[in-house]
Amino acid sequence: MNALLVDDSRLARAELRHLLHAFPDVQIVGEARHAAEARTQLQQLQPDLLFLDIHMPGETGFELLATLDQAPHVIFTTAYDEYALRAFEVNALDYLLKPVQEGRLAAALEKARAKLTVPVLATTAGPSTADEPAPSPLTAQDQVFVKDGERCWFVRLADIKLFEINGSYTQIYFEQHRPLIPRTLQHLEARLDPKVFFRANRQQIINLKWIASIEPWFSNTLKIQLQDGPEVEVSRQQSVRFKELMSL
Repeated sequence: MNALLVDDSRLARAELRHLLHAFPDVQIVGEARHAAEARTQLQQLQPDLLFLDIHMPGETGFELLATLDQAPHVIFTTAYDEYALRAFEVNALDYLLKPVQEGRLAAALEKARAKLTVPVLATTAGPSTADEPAPSPLTAQDQVFVKDGERCWFVRLADIKLFEINGSYTQIYFEQHRPLIPRTLQHLEARLDPKVFFRANRQQIINLKWIASIEPWFSNTLKIQLQDGPEVEVSRQQSVRFKELMSL
């Protein structure tokens, strides 16, 4: 992946360049200090990936993107968290807060690899009749953009307690929110970390980190109480798998 770094801070560019040395499939083809410089380099270098700061002299990162007829995949790098929702409205791959953490950078690059090899539609675009091929699995620390009607959230997967089928949609449980997304549990299960998320039955996937208590239930099944959440009955087959997974 050819990458262009755009940031008015020389130290920030140097730090990002240093972090990217750990990823041999990423080649840094150029650096820019502001939008005008970036625009020229984008035309000349045609990078696959753009690491883009938001606050820069002259034009912001958003204003730069608005002037481009065709933009590479964008990963925002910024010290401000209030622009996260807007970043995903312009189809950014990820939103990294400075100082950039290597783990978050690795997860963002996984998304870039998936985009550059597998065409995937946005999961919040609206109801779909069939699932598209899923990109690489997400970690519990990844943040995902969730849109339900006019409401939007930017939530860590670790904070989601439960995914539950609701009609032709899947309902997500986090904090006091219960948004619906147009995805099947099968699609979500393929993307979620199996060490954190467990398919309890045909209708529900639970976050193992949110389990408050477990008790035996009918016919050798289990009943799980989630912290500040609902009770979930684990199917007989999945109860066997759960015991194997959680035993020494």
